[in-house]
Amino acid sequence: MIVQSRLTNLELLVGRPVLAADGRRIGRIEEIRAQQQGDDLVVVEYHVGGYASLVRLSASRMGSAVLGLFHLRDRNGGYRVPWDRLDLSDVERPRLRCPVDDLAPLEQDRGG
Repeated sequence: MIVQSRLTNLELLVGRPVLAADGRRIGRIEEIRAQQQGDDLVVVEYHVGGYASLVRLSASRMGSAVLGLFHLRDRNGGYRVPWDRLDLSDVERPRLRCPVDDLAPLEQDRGG
């Protein structure tokens, strides 16, 4: 388990664009998922991309319909980024620690 030595205010991350290793933008951080572990909340994954924003706004079914209407569903709908696959050493420019192809797409579960 990798533990970051400094704390990051989560509200500073939401909306930040995430960069792939090649510098390409894959989407913005739209949601941060955490689990209770004892007295702590621990980040387990980040949801990145357009579909993630629709899920975050609790409009996943309607959002999916909108994505389909504009033929955007098959494009970069969004990704699940495990906590340890996102480099936050520069909070202004989060960067993937893995290839984009290694990430699970959000649309697989249709509900985040």
